[in-house]
Amino acid sequence: MTLPNGSTPDQARRAAARAYELDRLHVFHSWSAQAQITPMTITASQGCHVWDGDGNRLLDFSSQLVNTNIGHQHPKVVAAVQEQAAKLCTVAPQHVNEARSEAARLIAERTPGDLNKIFFTNGGADAVEHAVRMARLHTGRYKVLARYRSYHGGTETAINLTGDPRRWPNDHGNSGVVHFFGPFLYRSQFHSSDETEETERALAHLEQTIAFEGPSTIAAIILESIPGTAGIMVPPPGYLAGVRQLCDRYGIIFIADEVMSGFGRTGKWFAIEHFEGVVPDLLAFAKGVNSGYVPLGGVAISPDIAATFDDRAYPGGLTYSGHPLATAAAVATINAMTDERIIENAADIGARVLGPGLRELAERHPSIGEVRGIGVFWALELVRDKATREPLAPYGGSSPAMNELVAACRAAGMLVFVNFNRLHVVPPCVVSEGEAKEGLAMLDHALLTADQHVGR
Repeated sequence: MTLPNGSTPDQARRAAARAYELDRLHVFHSWSAQAQITPMTITASQGCHVWDGDGNRLLDFSSQLVNTNIGHQHPKVVAAVQEQAAKLCTVAPQHVNEARSEAARLIAERTPGDLNKIFFTNGGADAVEHAVRMARLHTGRYKVLARYRSYHGGTETAINLTGDPRRWPNDHGNSGVVHFFGPFLYRSQFHSSDETEETERALAHLEQTIAFEGPSTIAAIILESIPGTAGIMVPPPGYLAGVRQLCDRYGIIFIADEVMSGFGRTGKWFAIEHFEGVVPDLLAFAKGVNSGYVPLGGVAISPDIAATFDDRAYPGGLTYSGHPLATAAAVATINAMTDERIIENAADIGARVLGPGLRELAERHPSIGEVRGIGVFWALELVRDKATREPLAPYGGSSPAMNELVAACRAAGMLVFVNFNRLHVVPPCVVSEGEAKEGLAMLDHALLTADQHVGR
């Protein structure tokens, strides 16, 4: 028996032990108290599965950090990176290279509206940074409005835009960011009774925030088209269209953050396409553009904003902007998604298998307060009491109940993505019907641990 990378289980275990030893000696992990973690070693991956340091095969229902949309080790993307490395490993961004040009064309063809210029970055956070910089320079204004319950990245501007507790240690109140409440009917800030009220009241709140902050001071409003890490709260009908109208009314740039929701995750190329007629001025992307095989992100830019820099130098750049290996991976990813109908698969699996299956789980498990999602982008809101909606873990923290659930999922053979009291169901877009049903069965069993905490 050999693993997908060609090693035997014994070889993989020895390599994993050595890697873990070196990791604990020398690697500084993100978002972690270093002495309190025991990170899992991954030795191999293939499709929707990974293998841990003990040789266990795990169904990856996390897509790592919700980015391996095309699955692990897709042969066309691996081959494209290998071919590009043999031809041109790297080149400075001021020079034209074939891979970057073709990647920009493919992305521009798929972005909504006329977002036809692409600025490449190294990932999602710096895509957001540059989108905000462009908006500020274009408008001559500084403030940016961002919603609570959001995540936009870990760099200075992006983390201040973020509307979850990871912002708090980094926020000194001087970033020019103003937060507002977005729509979230299950935990409505507006005491709404249905989606129509939630849309109307959330838009009224946003317009009031604009009025009180001063429209002439606001450069941009940034929103995840469908918030990801914060809970996969699909905006109610009319909300994003209303935000677009407010931006037009007050001369504010609308930035759509599609870092997590883009490139097939929701069953369309971009999540904002689910909301007819809504086109942002700037669109930040990363993750699924090449499934993280080589780091890559970017900003798709409207003609009006692009024209601002026709005869005025844009004051920003990156040594690895449009890196040939990364953009070659993007070209192969986008072409494979198109040729293999991977996005259509995500839509189909979501509508036929995951959505109905998760709603069936909610009927059986008292710990599931709400099921939300679309495509292969779902969240389970876990609660101690369905009537009071008391969360299974506090906002900004974890709990023994959530830790037990994660352990039960892993024992069942599954990797999951959790945040506070939520379990996110986010397999790769290539997930098969059989794999999706297998994952649902594993969740059904693991959720028994969460049920034990209901009413306690």
